[in-house]
Amino acid sequence: MLNQLDTELFLALNGAHATWLDHAMYWISDQEFWYPFYGLILAWLFWRFKKKAIGVVLACVATIALGDQFTSSVLKPWVARLRPCHEPSIERMVHVVWECGGQYGFASSHAANTFGFVMVLTILFGKEHPWIKWLFVWAALVSYSRIYVGAHYPLDVLTGAAVGILFAFLVTLIYKKLSVQR
Repeated sequence: MLNQLDTELFLALNGAHATWLDHAMYWISDQEFWYPFYGLILAWLFWRFKKKAIGVVLACVATIALGDQFTSSVLKPWVARLRPCHEPSIERMVHVVWECGGQYGFASSHAANTFGFVMVLTILFGKEHPWIKWLFVWAALVSYSRIYVGAHYPLDVLTGAAVGILFAFLVTLIYKKLSVQR
């Protein structure tokens, strides 16, 4: 039942594509496209927080690494749910913008990485810098792009986002405990 609803929602979202949007979603979904964006955030962190930024960057890196490895090395092989673009029953209905990716898609590493990154920044600086919460729009857009390009079901993306957020809470808890001990 849940799988069927997820598939129907995927087909509706993925099927609502537009040729003019394909290139944009390709780039939004491409991790390397966002390197300058990450660079700007790193520059802001070091400009604003000086040496303290090192610990924050390490917390972000740890969150992304944990979320990425958990989704890619644990969940994907354990659950073994085919990506929609590899699922024989629907693959002809899937609008694929570029190559499909690995065989399994549950859960989305893109969603885990982006939501984890934003959550670390929100937990640590969200009260002082409320604009940081707007980065969730970016994380949601990147995550949606994975459905648009045919690589993930909505549940893959939601689970990936939850994984990233959970690791962000865990890592920032450790970060805060270590910061207090200094």
